[in-house]
Amino acid sequence: MDEIRFYRASERPYGVFSNLYRRTMEFEGRTFPTAEHAYQFGKARRPEVREWLMAAPSPALLAMAAHGLYYWDVAPNWSRTKVDRMRAVLRAKFSQHRDLHDILLSTGAARLIESATVDSPVNRFWGEVNGQGQNTLGRLLEEIREELRPAYSTPSRTVANA
Repeated sequence: MDEIRFYRASERPYGVFSNLYRRTMEFEGRTFPTAEHAYQFGKARRPEVREWLMAAPSPALLAMAAHGLYYWDVAPNWSRTKVDRMRAVLRAKFSQHRDLHDILLSTGAARLIESATVDSPVNRFWGEVNGQGQNTLGRLLEEIREELRPAYSTPSRTVANA
């Protein structure tokens, strides 16, 4: 496996890499239904806007609403902090669920690519569209994969010669 492409949360087995994949997670002392919820919760400047976003009927609609926020509703420095927030959300998601952790580790050293279908600046930032883009989500997943790999490895045991 040189590369693994993912996009839709319903794809097996790699749909778990999508932020829209429905798996409850704890983050910053709150329970979120998806990684997308945990990520977007940090985007809004005002608490009432955060709660409005959290009330979206689906993770996809949450993402659409959050992408459409006016700049005055976005947290200060969001453009500088969003990648660190996503990294922390992914770390929490794949640390809290052993099955998701195991799928991530099963990818070995493969390049992980969020392969979007609609061309937009957001999709080219977080993934790739027709092979073009920064693939930030894929690179973060690879980073988390390397962080988590030793956390569950079995220590080697040596038998002492007596």
